[in-house]
Amino acid sequence: MRVAYFDCYSGISGDMALGALLDAGLDADLLRAEIHRLGLPGVQLQIERSQRRGLAGTHVIVKVGENRPPTRRLVDIEAIIGASSLDAAIQERAIGVFRRLGRVEAAVHGIPIDEVHFHEVGAIDAIVDIVGFAIGLHHLGITACYASSLPMGRGMVETAHGSLPLPAPATLALLAEVGAPIHHVDIASELVTPTGAALLASTATFTRPSMQIHAVGIGLGTRELPWPNTLRLWLGEMSGATPSGDRHPGDLEEGESVVLETNLDDATPEEVAFAMERLFAAGALDVFFTPAQMKKNRPGLQLTVVATPAMAGALAHAILRETTSLGVRFHTVRRLMCPRRASAVETRFGRLAVKIKMIDGGEIVCPEFEECARVARERNISIREVYAAVLAAEISDAADEVSDAAETSGGPAR
Repeated sequence: MRVAYFDCYSGISGDMALGALLDAGLDADLLRAEIHRLGLPGVQLQIERSQRRGLAGTHVIVKVGENRPPTRRLVDIEAIIGASSLDAAIQERAIGVFRRLGRVEAAVHGIPIDEVHFHEVGAIDAIVDIVGFAIGLHHLGITACYASSLPMGRGMVETAHGSLPLPAPATLALLAEVGAPIHHVDIASELVTPTGAALLASTATFTRPSMQIHAVGIGLGTRELPWPNTLRLWLGEMSGATPSGDRHPGDLEEGESVVLETNLDDATPEEVAFAMERLFAAGALDVFFTPAQMKKNRPGLQLTVVATPAMAGALAHAILRETTSLGVRFHTVRRLMCPRRASAVETRFGRLAVKIKMIDGGEIVCPEFEECARVARERNISIREVYAAVLAAEISDAADEVSDAAETSGGPAR
């Protein structure tokens, strides 16, 4: 399982996070091409190698055509991202960050979320930072994020609302929402911006993982500080997991998931069925319902969603949006997984896709339900007959290919 650890000894901002991802291996041309899919006019990424007090890294400057950016509401930003041709998982993660920002801004200013006007974080450069962060996690194959304790400076910061105390109210609310650990640094400077706080609050677990480090990325901040103003990104594999390039049949992979739960006693069957569809589309690894006897002797349902740590925040928001739930509880669990790969078998019904599970030095063929169901419908036969044909067939080795994407493909392993 590929993980990222954000070492925020000098804080974090959107441009520092984007610079760290590029420095750790995100392809600059790919990032530019993906950002272009947002359809924003006049956006250019200036990416340069530089130094901060002797430490080299990558500095990113987003150049835009907006001299005085318009005030944007959450619905405006969602429309920009939703109208793009970006991958659905990237859109969902980026929109999830903005929804979290909107929620805390509404609470800070005591207004409904629909009335929140994004100022600094609604500018095109902040949109590019947040969407670029989602692009980086997606294309680097990062399935879980972790972060260090965050340094809090002192003083005041100038915003569209006037002078506000540091840490900025939105930053503090974002970190309080997830119980992020902080520590004081005696300097009159904003070290953690609202954008940086939102990125970590939406994706990261605040602890240092046991991991095998494969790359280190250094993202440079703009301010000059008494120390190197950088964000360090450690990229690697969770200890206990076998790096994808060195897998051996039978090795079990160790990983981590987040289990989200909520109880529902006032939702219709149609509503919960639609919620399940939406949650799978938003990136859930699994979604299921368990009958529950609730208060006031009402029969209800417990909704359980299994997610990667990186998607837990966005899926919790999706649960609250798509159901009648008022709150979501969640906890982290460890799991062991069998390595698997995609393949195909030749049957009397033609060539059919399968998954190959590897354990104890052997291989087990797992039929793909949708593939078998399609054949059963087309030929008007039982699905059991198709399954039997698949299990009796020989694996077509020429078609084998390693499928690291199986984690998010809705396969049987959770």
